[in-house]
Amino acid sequence: MSRSATLLAGTRVPPELRLLLRSMNSYYTNRIEGQHTRPHEIEQALRQDFSQDAVLAAKQRLAVAHIEAEQALEQRYAGLEGAQALYSVDAVQVLHGALFGRSPAADLVTAENEPIVPGALRQREVQVGQHVAPAWSSVPQFLARWASCYSSVRRGEAALVALACAHQRLGWVHPFVDGNGRVMRLHTHTLLSALGYTGGLWSPLRGFARSTDHYYALLADADSPRRGDLDGRGNLSEQALVAWSDYVLDVCLDQVGFMADMLDFETLKARIAACLVFEATVEKSGVRQESLRGLHYLFLSGEEMARGDFKSMLGMSDRGATDALGALVRRGLLKSDSPQGKVRFGLPQHALRFLFPKLWPEAEADAVAR
Repeated sequence: MSRSATLLAGTRVPPELRLLLRSMNSYYTNRIEGQHTRPHEIEQALRQDFSQDAVLAAKQRLAVAHIEAEQALEQRYAGLEGAQALYSVDAVQVLHGALFGRSPAADLVTAENEPIVPGALRQREVQVGQHVAPAWSSVPQFLARWASCYSSVRRGEAALVALACAHQRLGWVHPFVDGNGRVMRLHTHTLLSALGYTGGLWSPLRGFARSTDHYYALLADADSPRRGDLDGRGNLSEQALVAWSDYVLDVCLDQVGFMADMLDFETLKARIAACLVFEATVEKSGVRQESLRGLHYLFLSGEEMARGDFKSMLGMSDRGATDALGALVRRGLLKSDSPQGKVRFGLPQHALRFLFPKLWPEAEADAVAR
């Protein structure tokens, strides 16, 4: 898996794809917690267009906070040095602070109306289901032991197994009053990025959300006590931890394989063509099928292009090419930072069902419903 993930991570893609995937990651990690918004509401929040409904607006702010935290943490913990640093008490607190430190005080309360202090380790005892977490006073010591245990594994398949185990054991320690699940998943995502396995193109968060019941069941089972003399040497079940690790690795393999298929350049060209046919014949949006060559090139290059250069690839009159380019911009299939600026490949949610089918089914359905 490490080889295929590394190859995928090096794929050149438009920046808009990575931006969309950050939104998708945010959606899925919050869906696991049952606190998600609709995909288009994340888009609105990114434009600072928040709902008048206070509960929904709080969910939108949390979605944006995850997107911003994910990007900031990937930059902070980059490369093998960053991966090493992620296995520390400080890093765990930084992750929690990066996520919750972006929210207003009114949002920082638990369901029991207890305040959430960004980055602060819990100061009370907790029980989650059948699991009684370690005493609050021992949390720093347990985190230090967690860090020393897993930080020695540097790279390759062993590092992936360590990452999976670290995810579960961090949950067992339960270092915070609230937000532990999000921090666990953010830690795993950031660590995979630091090890050079994602390139911003995939995340296990999507896989976890698509099998939430299994995710929670295996997490909880790995909290169980050792089951006899053949079940490891520690206090907790090694067999259950192995089952959890197998699940995480299967999720990662599935996500890598799915995204590699989606980025096959020839089938992608056919998907772009299908999108253009729909836009031209069904939506009648003014988008022209002659745009295929230019859009395919922009996707493959991952770069921007002067408007005049894009128009020259259409094989149309200047007026027709100008109208066609304008239609692409209006529909979000081209993105630009200014009215006359360079253009790059766009990835609006309404086009996902053609360009990246089944990548984010909820966004596809949301776009159709609107």
